[in-house]
Amino acid sequence: MNQEEILEQLKSIVKPFVKNEEAFMNLNEETDFITDLQINSANLVDIVLDTEEAFDIEIDNQSMEKMLTIKAALEIINTKLAEKK
Repeated sequence: MNQEEILEQLKSIVKPFVKNEEAFMNLNEETDFITDLQINSANLVDIVLDTEEAFDIEIDNQSMEKMLTIKAALEIINTKLAEKK
């Protein structure tokens, strides 16, 4: 799975929780889940759980706390996928 495929999968996970559609349309690595997409912290937990399921990975609490931007999420997903190999 390449970076673009991971990003597309992540976007499909995030989309149902987005409150700011314009920010979602302009989504990039610097996009912040809370300030840009206006996703609340409870929904952020749902996103983490959905991400774990979609990629068959386990995201620990320390990683979850860092997962505030698209870039951080991609780094965590890539790290967890690499650990599985």
